[in-house]
Amino acid sequence: MKKSLEDHAARFDEKAGEYDESKSDEYRACANLVVEHAAPGEDDIVLDLGTGTGAIALALAPDAERVVGRDISEGMMDEAERKAEEEGLENLEFDYGTFREPEYEGEVDVVTSNFAMHHLSDDEKREAIDVIADLEPRKFVLGDVMFFGEPDSDAPFYSPEVDDPATVGALADAFTDAGFSLTAVERVHDQVGVLVAERSPTATAEGEVGDPDDDPAADA
Repeated sequence: MKKSLEDHAARFDEKAGEYDESKSDEYRACANLVVEHAAPGEDDIVLDLGTGTGAIALALAPDAERVVGRDISEGMMDEAERKAEEEGLENLEFDYGTFREPEYEGEVDVVTSNFAMHHLSDDEKREAIDVIADLEPRKFVLGDVMFFGEPDSDAPFYSPEVDDPATVGALADAFTDAGFSLTAVERVHDQVGVLVAERSPTATAEGEVGDPDDDPAADA
C-alpha cells in the first residue's frame, strides 16, 4: 500500500460528497457487472469490501437477506447510510473494516468489491484473498483496476502515487492458491475488469459425497 490507511481514509472522506458524480463510464460498467455476477439469493448474506458510498451494497440489498458493507472512510459510509435511508433499505449494515481485517465473523455467501483492492500491494492482495477465503463464501466478485496487458504509461487509468494495480494473471494465481476457481473474466478496459471466483470443492467434501464402501483406501 503506497499510503497509510489513515491517509487513504482522509482522502476519501474529503471526496465523499461528490464521489458518485465523479466516476467514469468504466467504473459504472464495472459496478454493473459486479452486481450482475454477484446475483445473491433471498437467503444470501453479502459482504461488500471497500463499500464506499454503497454503489454495490445498495444495488444488491433488495435481492439479498442482508448486506454488510466495510470501508475505512467514515465519510463514504455516511453517504451510503444516507442513500440506504432514502431508498428505505433496512437490511444493510455499514462499519469500519479492511480487506485483511474485515471485522466480520458471521456467515458469508457472496463477497463483492469494486474499485478498492488496487490500493493494496500484490502481496497485500494475496493476504486479503486468503482472509476472504477463510470466511468460506461460495463466490467472490472483484471489479477493479487490473492489467490485461502492459499498462499504457502515457494514459494510465489509475493514479500511480496512490494506486498499485495487479495484472490479471497475478490476481488469478492468488485466487487459485486460496482455493477459488475463476469462472468468469470480464474485460471492461485494458486496465479495468471483473473477475468472478468461486470456491473449489475440497477433497474432504468430495469424500463425504461418495459411499465410504467405494473408497479404495478403506480396503488398504
